[in-house]
Amino acid sequence: MPGTQPLFEGFYKVRFQLGASVGRGVMYARDGRMLGGNSAFAHIGTYRKDGDGIDIEIKTVRHNPDPNYRAMAGTDDATLLAKGKANGDLYCFEGGLKELPGVAFQSVMTPIEQDAGPIAGGVGEAGVVNGLYSIHVRMLDGVEGGLTGVMLLNGGRILGGDASFYYLGTYTSEKGRWKGQILNQEHTPAKGENPVFGGHEVGIGFSGTCDEQGALIEATALAGKRSLRMTAVLKLMHRV
Repeated sequence: MPGTQPLFEGFYKVRFQLGASVGRGVMYARDGRMLGGNSAFAHIGTYRKDGDGIDIEIKTVRHNPDPNYRAMAGTDDATLLAKGKANGDLYCFEGGLKELPGVAFQSVMTPIEQDAGPIAGGVGEAGVVNGLYSIHVRMLDGVEGGLTGVMLLNGGRILGGDASFYYLGTYTSEKGRWKGQILNQEHTPAKGENPVFGGHEVGIGFSGTCDEQGALIEATALAGKRSLRMTAVLKLMHRV
């Protein structure tokens, strides 16, 4: 609801452009940190409020080795410096990459979730570590397809996504195990690129194991009238 969260802090879908190349992802901003990414890269950075504007510095880190996902900067490890300001509910940024001087960067961040999120679960001793993870999903039972993206786990709440989808959920965890539920929805039409999840609001229930480096899950997803089994591997990329 308007006025219930500080300026700029929240969960966003992001459209960004570097020269003629366009990309999309998700981003969470809070307490001076920016954590997000998409199907191939994690985006990890900081922001600083400067009057009516915002200065950001974000580093990209590849989490998906698939060469079909090309780095816009020509290198997997790049650093973005940009300045932005509010435009209604949106935030618009302009800047550039240290590695590509003279090539213009611009992005638009659009809020995904302005209402209060789901009630967080609980995390006990030896529970899953708070942080930004990569997630790689593999379908079972001969179903082709899957997802790769990023997922922020923090105190029992899940926020994440990729170039087309965003994830909201909750979990409980202790003694090296965890379980929870996720709602997967499109923030940008998948255009047939993911026929399993595209066009559906997908509910997912999961359980699995966890340690200080990551987590494994076994899950069942309900996509339309289809019930689908899948597994996923989460790897910790940035602890919070």
